[in-house]
Amino acid sequence: MKHLRQLLAAVLLCATTLSAIAATAPTSAPTASERPQQTAEQWLATLKKQRGHVTLPGGIASLQLNDEFYYLAPNETERLLTEGWGNPPGFTTLGMIVPTAVSPLSENGWGVIISYKNDGHISDEDAAKIDYADLLEQMKADDEEDNKERRKEGYAGLTLLGWAEPPSYDQATHKMYWARELKADDADQTTLNYSIRVLGREGVLELNAVAAMADLQMIKRETPKILAFTNFTDGNRYADYDAKTDKLAPYGLAALVAGGVAAKAGLFAKIGVALLAFKKFIVLGLIAVAGFVGKLFKRKRS
Repeated sequence: MKHLRQLLAAVLLCATTLSAIAATAPTSAPTASERPQQTAEQWLATLKKQRGHVTLPGGIASLQLNDEFYYLAPNETERLLTEGWGNPPGFTTLGMIVPTAVSPLSENGWGVIISYKNDGHISDEDAAKIDYADLLEQMKADDEEDNKERRKEGYAGLTLLGWAEPPSYDQATHKMYWARELKADDADQTTLNYSIRVLGREGVLELNAVAAMADLQMIKRETPKILAFTNFTDGNRYADYDAKTDKLAPYGLAALVAGGVAAKAGLFAKIGVALLAFKKFIVLGLIAVAGFVGKLFKRKRS
C-alpha cells in the first residue's frame, strides 16, 4: 500500500508538473517510519493541520471543512508526500485534504491532492450528449496506441479496464467525478484513479484521490462530502464567466474526462495522465519518467 501511494501521488502530479519532475533528485527523502528519533505519531503531530474554513493559495477557491477532514498547505503536503510517503521532492500543489479518522501513514491511509488548471472556461454544453460507454472505448483504443510507444521504449503497457465509477456531472453545481480501473502489464493488482473536478470561471479545480482499488467504496462514500465543501470564491465561480473578456477552453467535458487537452494534443500531453498504474515506476522512480518524456520529445523533434 505504501508503494502504491508513492506511485499514485507521484504520477498524479506528473500530469501538471513535468518541469518539476525533470529536476527531481534521484533519491527519495527518508520516510517518517524510517526516522529512529520519531514515532509515526510524533511525526504526524508536527504537521500543521488546518480545519474549518480554508482559502486555497491565490484565493481561487475555498474549503469549508467539517470535522471529518483537515487541510494541509502546499509545504505541509510536500512533507507528507516526501517524508511520510517517500516520494521525491519538487511537487507543486494547492494542498491536500486528509481524513481525520485514519492516519495517512497507515496501510489504509489516503488523501486528496488539490491542483488547478487554467486552460480556460470549460463549456458544459455537451454534458447531456456524452455517451460515456463510447468514450470509454475511445480511451481504451487511445491507450493501446500509447502502449505501443511505451513497450517500444521498454516500459510495461497500461490497460484501461473500465469505469470503476462512471462519470457523473451535476449541471447545477458544475461539479463532476469519475473513477477508472487500470492495470499495468507487470502488476498483480489493479489501480484506482479517482478524479473529482470543479469547473470555474477560467479553469478547473482538480482533486485526485490517492488510494488503492480496494478503497473504492470508501472513496465513493466520501466524495459527496468533498464535493459539497469545495467551491470557487466569488468572482471565480462558473457563473462569473464573461464571454467578452474570459478565455474559453478548447475542449469540453468529454475531453476533460479523457484527459483535457490530452484528447487533442496526443501522447505528449497525455503522458502524466496515462502512466498512473505503472508499478514498474516504483523501482525506476521519477527519473525514469522524466527520461521517458525526454526520449519522446527527442523523437518528436527529429
